[in-house]
Amino acid sequence: MTLSRRNFLRYGTAGLAAVAVPGLAACTSSTATSGLSGAGATALWYWGDGLSDKVVEAAKTQFAGQTTLEPTKVGGDFKQKLTTTLSSRQFVPAITGIKGEDMANFRGNADMFADLNEYGFKDLSSQYLEWKVKQATTADGKVIGFPIDIGPTGMFYREDVFAKAGLPTDPAAVSARLSTWDAFYDAAVAAKSKVPGTFMVINAGAIFNLVIGQGTKRFIDENNTFIGDQPHVRAAWDLAVRAHTLGVSGKTEDGSADWTAGISKGTLPSVIGAAWAGIDIRNNAADTSGKWRVASAPGGPGNFGGSFLAITKQAANPQLAFDIVKWILSPENAANNFTDSSLFPASPATYTSAALTSGDDFFGGQKTIDIFGPAAQKIPIAYEAAADAAVSAPYFNQLGNVEQGKNADEAWAEAVKEAKQIGTRQGVK
Repeated sequence: MTLSRRNFLRYGTAGLAAVAVPGLAACTSSTATSGLSGAGATALWYWGDGLSDKVVEAAKTQFAGQTTLEPTKVGGDFKQKLTTTLSSRQFVPAITGIKGEDMANFRGNADMFADLNEYGFKDLSSQYLEWKVKQATTADGKVIGFPIDIGPTGMFYREDVFAKAGLPTDPAAVSARLSTWDAFYDAAVAAKSKVPGTFMVINAGAIFNLVIGQGTKRFIDENNTFIGDQPHVRAAWDLAVRAHTLGVSGKTEDGSADWTAGISKGTLPSVIGAAWAGIDIRNNAADTSGKWRVASAPGGPGNFGGSFLAITKQAANPQLAFDIVKWILSPENAANNFTDSSLFPASPATYTSAALTSGDDFFGGQKTIDIFGPAAQKIPIAYEAAADAAVSAPYFNQLGNVEQGKNADEAWAEAVKEAKQIGTRQGVK
């Protein structure tokens, strides 16, 4: 099984890891090891599929006369390794990736990173989606992350299975017919009835994650107050539980062998997720090429993931580092990042490029930008606190318990209680 780091942002387990980053505020560039890995060299950290390898190689040539760009693909828990490196103040890279789900944590330690506005980003910011730039912007207006990509959501579906189930198969018709969660569940019930063994929901936690992402509020508000017991969270919970009570959840772990088998055999004929999920489907079910299509996500657009490049205070030449980042993430190279690694650009100007407007053979020749482009520009802006992901973890854990037979109301009460306790330990009111 080949699975990129972006495999659906593991519901719940990602949240448990996303705790506050301790001790970074005490670090200063005066006592830290330089961001250069050698004389005249500039270190760049990213993860597999975090950037196009071809674009990174081209950047080495582009800046060969000014520096030796030394890229490193960091495996394992990228956030933890970056946190450890920043805390130790040893071998800190000049340029580093920051995953979108981790930005709220690092934003709280903005003094460890350069304010990109000082090196020219303020003149470029209008080229990128406002809500994405806002994710990397501190309360006092500093920008610590240059957008790499975003994760606008859509519904990947098997056209052949939908046809057997008597559902529409054309992307526009599917988008119209399954535009609401009620309509989606009606279709899921019909599909299971007409094609036994078919589950249009991967697991209940996936639905919860999607619905939360379609709103303008999460679990903690701008005043650092816990709001995980409010109606918007309960509504997402109830929609997630509904997948279980209707019997349309496959209770499948994302990225598992069962998930791979399901998308390959058609027993999991729909995957509602970010644009980058396409590369995971392509990599893990190559023999299904031509059978998949993409429609709008039920309930409206949301965003999963999407990352940034940041410049650390240890960079010996922050202006040069910025110029490298600007070149790698220019609209032209953003198109190459999409072609090579399915990194959906945060720059709307890129949406008209040939790389994004060409039909995709894997998706039956469909121009998937027709789905993801409009979704990207309509994503609701929601405040995300540093402790937000950690506080969300109990909901996913308890939804897993519901799918194992636990009473949903009891599970809800325990999820809220546990979430409040986690928040309290992290200073949430």
